Amino acid sequence: MLSAFRLRAATAAVAATRATRVSRMALSTGTTYENLQVTRDDGVGIITLHRPKALNALCDKLMSEMTQVIDEFEADNDIRVMVLTGSGKAFAAGADIKEMVPRTFQEVYQGNFLSFWDRVAHTKKPVIAAVNGFALGGGCELAMMCDIIYASDKAVFGQPEINLGTIPGAGGTQRLTRAIGKSNAMELVLSGDKIKADEAKQMGLVSKVFPSENLMDETMKLARRIAAQSLPILQMAKEAVNKSQELSLQEGLHLEKRLFHSSFATHDRKEGMTAFQEKRKPNFKDE
Repeated sequence: MLSAFRLRAATAAVAATRATRVSRMALSTGTTYENLQVTRDDGVGIITLHRPKALNALCDKLMSEMTQVIDEFEADNDIRVMVLTGSGKAFAAGADIKEMVPRTFQEVYQGNFLSFWDRVAHTKKPVIAAVNGFALGGGCELAMMCDIIYASDKAVFGQPEINLGTIPGAGGTQRLTRAIGKSNAMELVLSGDKIKADEAKQMGLVSKVFPSENLMDETMKLARRIAAQSLPILQMAKEAVNKSQELSLQEGLHLEKRLFHSSFATHDRKEGMTAFQEKRKPNFKDE
């Protein structure tokens, strides 16, 4: 049986451990990945693509690891927002061409190649892409799967698959067109040209552009603001915005109104409105 002193010491140690877990220091998930660096920071799960010698080119192994991490973050109630970025000079310079060269039509068709690469697009939690360098081909497509794109002034976007005798296969012809319009998308896809961050922002592909040294700080500021909101309400808002890309205006307005009505079944809706009336910060409980 523990003495009173040892019991107090053990209790203090547990409390310290809990405090450390929720500190603003980036913490490892405890799992080592071959192609990713994964950390946690104050309710934000950060996934860093880490194949620096290959400019973070996307290979099946990397995408499989990323799917695993997203599954873990989605199931973890302490993670409320995800940030996806790249190490070194690139976000992701594209898919790994060396991996694709020997593949045959039968192999890619029957195996439904790229079928699991869009996991990030289907997570219910908000995802912010912090694009710090090259985001080409699959890298551009991966950024577009995220909900918000912040870019550094050194970021470069493009869909250069036409130069390789193929076309985008992970959403480049679809998401890009929805983001920047048919003419702009057609020009990029058919020419293989690249655009810098400022032009990408003008077209509507990117939300904001920052000096490269400020990109992650600014991204994390946004991520923490979002993480402070009610998680179920965040998920409702994300669903409504995403569905606007798929539904007619009338169908979208109907869904929006029903999700708005649904928020009245939550504690957090009442708390948010009450806090506004009382001129205080709301205490959301994700209920």
